[in-house]
Order: sequence, then C-alpha cells, then structure tokens
Amino acid sequence: MQVELKVNGKPVSADVPPNTLLVQLLREHLRLTGTHVGCDTAQCGACTVMADGRAIKSCNVLALQMQGADITTVEGLAQADGTLHPVQAAFKECHGLQCGFCTPGMVMSTVDLLAHHPQASEAEIRHLLEGNLCRCTGYQNIVKAVQTAQKAMAA
Repeated sequence: MQVELKVNGKPVSADVPPNTLLVQLLREHLRLTGTHVGCDTAQCGACTVMADGRAIKSCNVLALQMQGADITTVEGLAQADGTLHPVQAAFKECHGLQCGFCTPGMVMSTVDLLAHHPQASEAEIRHLLEGNLCRCTGYQNIVKAVQTAQKAMAA
C-alpha cells in the first residue's frame, strides 16, 4: 500500500505492506536509524518521534495511519548547517546520555515537553519524561539537560 507523508521536511512516498509500523518505515525503508527499537510495546520510548507537532511512539502506530502527517525524527532536529537543536546541544553539554540508546527518544520527548510545558518545574519534567526509560543515567543529567534547553529556548 502507498503511504505519503513528510519526514524531516521532505515529502516521502513508499509502498509498504499494511502491517508496517512507522518505526519500520523510518529505519528500514528510509534508513533513518536514529529512531531506536527497544521494546516493541510502547513502554520504553526509544522510538519516539514527532508527528504533526506531538511526540508519539513509532513502534505503536502503523505507517499507513500516518498518511499525510509531518514526521520529525532526531535526524531532522539539527539545522541544515549542522547546528544542533537547543535540546540536542543541551544533552551534549550536560552529558544527558550514557550508552545513548534511549537518547534519541528522550531528546524527541524533551522537544515535545518544552513545546507544551516551557516552564515545567523539575518535578513536572520528571513526570513528563516517565514514558522514556533510561537504564544507565539515573536521570540526573537528563533533567539537567532539559532545564538547560529550557533556559536556552526561553532566551
């Protein structure tokens, strides 16, 4: 079946089986491997992308359900000249990663969090990131990265 959508600002048309998940379209058909597959059950958040301005777990939605949608992956956040998005820069600056597996999904969830809750408190940040699991960091530097991005984006 044909699916047409926009991915990272570019029109995409792909012929996919009806049971193709969005994460499979991104990783296998478009070779955008920054979107990770961690659990296949929408529990870990490693596959988080933005769809029409909202964070979604791409392992839990069919590609065909995204017909006409505007999808942004972690690869689509940086500017064309390589300048990192403020959230990406903050994660780098604050070492908001360790093994890096959860990082793309955590970054995408943070973009959504700050778009809809730009003045979230530390407790709210921790609550709003509950859908993204990190097995390595203890979340301290992740929260610090979110707060750093929050300040950068407010300036």
